[in-house]
Amino acid sequence: MFSRNRALAAVAIATGAALALAGCAGGDTPAADATFDPEEKVTLDLAFWGNDVRAELYNEAIAAFNEEYPNITVNPTFLTFPEFWEKRQTEAAGGGLPDVMQFDYSYLRQYSENGLLLDLEPYLGGIIETDPLPQNILDIGVVNDTTYGIATSTNAWGMFTNPVLLERAGVEEFPGGSWEDYDAWMQSVTEGSGGEFWGGGDWTGRIQNFELQLRAEGGNLFTEDGEPGFDEEQLTEFWEQGADIRENGTVIPQARVEELAPKGGFDSALTASELTWDNFGGGYLGGLGEGYTELGLVEPPVTEEGAKDLYLKPSMLHTISKSTEHPEAAATLVNFLVNSPESGEIFGTNRGLPASETALEAADLDPLSQQVKDYEESIADRLGEAPPVPVVGYGTIEEEFRQIGLELVYGTITVDDAVDRFFSEMDIVLNG
Repeated sequence: MFSRNRALAAVAIATGAALALAGCAGGDTPAADATFDPEEKVTLDLAFWGNDVRAELYNEAIAAFNEEYPNITVNPTFLTFPEFWEKRQTEAAGGGLPDVMQFDYSYLRQYSENGLLLDLEPYLGGIIETDPLPQNILDIGVVNDTTYGIATSTNAWGMFTNPVLLERAGVEEFPGGSWEDYDAWMQSVTEGSGGEFWGGGDWTGRIQNFELQLRAEGGNLFTEDGEPGFDEEQLTEFWEQGADIRENGTVIPQARVEELAPKGGFDSALTASELTWDNFGGGYLGGLGEGYTELGLVEPPVTEEGAKDLYLKPSMLHTISKSTEHPEAAATLVNFLVNSPESGEIFGTNRGLPASETALEAADLDPLSQQVKDYEESIADRLGEAPPVPVVGYGTIEEEFRQIGLELVYGTITVDDAVDRFFSEMDIVLNG
């Protein structure tokens, strides 16, 4: 997550400027036909971020797609995450985005409101099958009442724990409860470790945990109109909740965390818990290495019992450029990449837990992926509607929240000053 947030922060403002210039270049949405003519010879550009492993999976998926649609030539290209968005920025300024794009949720509002993405509504229930996609999944790709993206996969906020460390500390798995209960549980782990590791980190440094508390009260970080859904008093109260754990040694010292970079406390076996998205488990196990074969995955603390504070977000989506000359063929490719059994079998959980029931049934889930599937099913009663699509510049706001959280840990800023600074920086991003 660290590198991804950095990437978002680095390009968000510059991208916004480029897209503002490109916003008038989209033209009218092409008229949608109900079906794609399989006899029409078409070439589509497909762009995604990833590595050589994902590239090979896309090549396999394209080969399977061509068995059914031999007249559609697909030209795939891939880059690392930051390079992917730098390239899209350049293309957006020139009005030449790829026909089909793997897409990040944080950029969906920015590109759609600037007229760069195709309205997918005419293709839903036709070329793009909707039966395998639950309504709450379809709603993820909606901006201003229009569908611009189809989620390939989902994830939810959760808590990973380290069974090996918990056994050493003589502490049972976190049984659930309030944030105060979580603090007490972390303290018991820290005390039981004999100074070897800690119960966790300062959870007030993550904007997602603030979001959970807001949603428990019926709010969201931002409104549909892009306005903050919270005030200074609420943020002050949130950051003050971390004062005790920052001062009494319950959580890992930030200086120790800095020594571990690019790894973190959890995948260095120095913290026994980590609040994060549930699709991060594979990376954690890889970082932990030999001697660590499984992780715990439980619900995060809850502010009010019965709250609908959790939600499913897309690991990624697929979108279509508004400037595509072949919208029906592009929609056909999107449908295959999201819904087909072949796609589920080929990608498995490389892009996250498949959002389509058809693709999910065909996916061969490893034990960790099955654990994530079971977890998302277990939190069904706690899942609420997804919040509005992230505001333009959300990645920059998220990174600023994290940076201020670090200063709070170091004690170089007071909570009051932190709140003032955050609101000032947020205003620049939203209104500057």
